[in-house]
Amino acid sequence: MKMFRQGDVLLERVEDTGLTGAPIEREAGRLVLAHGEVTGHAHAVATKGAEMFTAMDQTFLRMIESGELTHEEHGAIQLDRGLYRVTRQSEYTPEAIRNVAD
Repeated sequence: MKMFRQGDVLLERVEDTGLTGAPIEREAGRLVLAHGEVTGHAHAVATKGAEMFTAMDQTFLRMIESGELTHEEHGAIQLDRGLYRVTRQSEYTPEAIRNVAD
């Protein structure tokens, strides 16, 4: 299994069995995996041959063609065709479990 981390976002390549779910719409032409709460930057894929959806309480990114995961403060990550599970890193505080701010 291939894994990629960019800041607070983890992508895990999973077997593509044709899974589908509720589509996530593009924002300004990009699929945004996570917005940066501190900087306003975003982890995003601009490749037209990609789709993102939720299924089984998880988020998935399907790369129909190769493309890049980009972020203004991190190096781009080349993604091959395939299905990726998207996970946001979380942290524990005494008040709550919350997403890491990037």
